[in-house]
Amino acid sequence: MRFPFARALAFALLSSAFAASTANAANPGEVNVYSYRQPYLIDPLFKEFTDETGIKVNVIFAEKGLIERIQAEGRNSPADVLLTVDVGNLRQATDAGIAQPIRSAVLEGAIPTAYRASDWEWVGLTRRARVVYASKERVKQYTITYEELADPKWRGKICIRSGQHVYNVALIASMIAHHGEDWAEQWIKGVKANLARRFQVKGVYAGECDIAVGNTYYMGAMLKNDKEREQKEWANSVRIIFPNTGDRGTHVNISGAVVAKYASIRRTRSGFSNSWPPTRDRRCMRM
Repeated sequence: MRFPFARALAFALLSSAFAASTANAANPGEVNVYSYRQPYLIDPLFKEFTDETGIKVNVIFAEKGLIERIQAEGRNSPADVLLTVDVGNLRQATDAGIAQPIRSAVLEGAIPTAYRASDWEWVGLTRRARVVYASKERVKQYTITYEELADPKWRGKICIRSGQHVYNVALIASMIAHHGEDWAEQWIKGVKANLARRFQVKGVYAGECDIAVGNTYYMGAMLKNDKEREQKEWANSVRIIFPNTGDRGTHVNISGAVVAKYASIRRTRSGFSNSWPPTRDRRCMRM
């Protein structure tokens, strides 16, 4: 499946970063990306960008430590762009002082204020909801709330990543925002008491838990996985429930990017950032 709007934003971002890189660099026809995002998710987009622009994309992937790496590299950092998996990383990057404002007509026209920094030091690229994957066989309810995850009726029936994972840290932060720290602490204890194991939809399929908490895009990834076809069976064993649709709505996080502070600004940005992508690709997506 193509995601034209995400493609449009990514092309504009990469073009801005390329235009921000020094004209005297050793490899002026390249852009360097440090990425927290899995390579299989973004490599096709980078390939398409290179095919259409001739600009090579060099990628360093790591699950953690890239912000600290850019900090340590300082002015000698080769990084042009940092891609993150959640808004917490974006805030951490700007707090660490490794970002610079992004100026692009495409980005300015496409990204609402809720999904970017007010000073344009970071921009959101995709959205993902934190949802519940419920067993079609064992779970008969079709509505749920995050608050209910602490209910003892789910004892030993919840699969979820570690509470220290960035996706869950963001969810916990939202619970604190809505209910306060004391309430959220008791909620965390209740959810912990209900945990079965960390495997998510696979655990539901195997009968090790009845519900799993995960991001929306996993469903599409499982259904489209032709190399590990058993994942299609996992996906077909569950249905997605969007929590809290009856009140404040489902928790949504974003992936995003920053242009690195020491990506040189000697070269004008306007030409590349405003010419990519073609107007026909500026359409909407949800991910």
